[in-house]
Amino acid sequence: MAFVISRASPIGELVMNHPSAAAVLLDRGFHCIGCGLSAYETIEQGAAAHGFDDATIDALVKEIQEAAKKEEELLNSAAAASALAAKDVKKSEKKNKKSKSG
Repeated sequence: MAFVISRASPIGELVMNHPSAAAVLLDRGFHCIGCGLSAYETIEQGAAAHGFDDATIDALVKEIQEAAKKEEELLNSAAAASALAAKDVKKSEKKNKKSKSG
């Protein structure tokens, strides 16, 4: 099941699932993302503790969601490139094996 990013997402779990979220949080003044409380505190709770209003919290969540989406796209394209490279290596090995036996 995919990790859903919302106001109720625990910060610690968020950062473990989407490391790109850490950069967004740091840019917004969350310099405590590594503290013990962040393992249980939600985005909403942390943002409220930093004085964010509802609109700003919503904007923060959206920014984190966008960063996570970009991160996933990069990971997917890297995985696709890796699979393609592995396929090419297999083809090349098969070709070399045939040329050595022939």
